[in-house]
Amino acid sequence: MERRYVPVAEVARPHGVQGELRLRLYNETSDLLVARLAVKLRLADGAERDAKIVATRPVDKALLVRLAGVDDRDAAEALRGAQVCVPRDAFAPLAEGEFYACDIEGARVMTPEGAVLGHVKSLQSYPTCDVLVVERGGADSVEIPLTESFVSSVDVEQHLVQLVTLEGLV
Repeated sequence: MERRYVPVAEVARPHGVQGELRLRLYNETSDLLVARLAVKLRLADGAERDAKIVATRPVDKALLVRLAGVDDRDAAEALRGAQVCVPRDAFAPLAEGEFYACDIEGARVMTPEGAVLGHVKSLQSYPTCDVLVVERGGADSVEIPLTESFVSSVDVEQHLVQLVTLEGLV
């Protein structure tokens, strides 16, 4: 089975003149990149390339990294906007009932009546709660609060989200 890589950060900009990169972490509490994993860089044109993190240091709301072979500002600038992807199997195990957002992207969202409402496009965090952004076909989407009032179950294995109600949502 091919190893699955998940984006965890984006190259915001070069830092200094010796090839260091400032990364914007998608999850500021994650320490996956500090472990200096082998990563994949997903460039703006969709191309991917392997990379090795050789040094990291945290800064305010970002992480500074050095990659093997990126030794000057021009090489660092060429990576601006690239996504930094890590193997999904490097993620920490979760407790029962927990899931990573990347594991439910694309999952079917079922209404209480058993009809397919749409598919999970993403998970969005708001100050009051997390919501599932569900594509309903075309550009139409709906946000469903990830609370027991609206979601009865999330089954990562079956790639399925079961809703309690649609009342007040659509």
